[in-house]
Amino acid sequence: MHYLDSPHACSYLPEQTAQLEHLEVDELSAAQYALALERRWRRFGAGLFRPRCPACDACRPIRIDVAAFRPDRSQRRVARLNAGVVEPAVGVPSATAEKLDLYARYHAHQEVARGWPSHGSVDRDSYISAFVDNPIPTQEWTYRVDGALAGVGYVDDVPGKLSAIYFYHDPAHAGRSLGTWNVLSLLAHARGRGVPHLHLGYYVEGCGSMAYKSRYTPSELMETDGRWHKFR
Repeated sequence: MHYLDSPHACSYLPEQTAQLEHLEVDELSAAQYALALERRWRRFGAGLFRPRCPACDACRPIRIDVAAFRPDRSQRRVARLNAGVVEPAVGVPSATAEKLDLYARYHAHQEVARGWPSHGSVDRDSYISAFVDNPIPTQEWTYRVDGALAGVGYVDDVPGKLSAIYFYHDPAHAGRSLGTWNVLSLLAHARGRGVPHLHLGYYVEGCGSMAYKSRYTPSELMETDGRWHKFR
């Protein structure tokens, strides 16, 4: 199924009107998705999407140069804080009661702290559809502190790149900057495998919630000409 959704208020730039192009897929190889990423598509569940906004092109795919990446002072602090304490493990996506509980607590916190729309109760089938039943190989990264689940991230593993999909964490560990620790862990994993790029989705200039992506350098943005250009 291929369609455009209705124009709606943009969640990144409130003054803009957003519209997305959608492509629902029954089958998708890792190689096919690697090519789709180079055409500005992103994946969530079995659906691909990309911006088709009527008067704005601020959403730019961003990727990090894995081999050249060097952490800044703040990122080094996060590494010192978490190394040996919050250890990542990579496995196959699954929906457990522990993950569903953490997912619900994370969204409840974001609704208050960041004004996210109400998520309501967590539906196991919806979670499976979004994160578990994937058309391509997907890694599930879990992070534990003293045996308790503290964070979960999903990452597509495709030729020549890792593509981060989603990450959520325990609000009680906000001081550990687990989102940053997740990206640093992915970069270390990619470097060890010789994977050239880590994709972090879209970067939107002027959107505060996207600012963190610009702090991983060197990086590139895909501009409107369809080519990657040096960003930071």
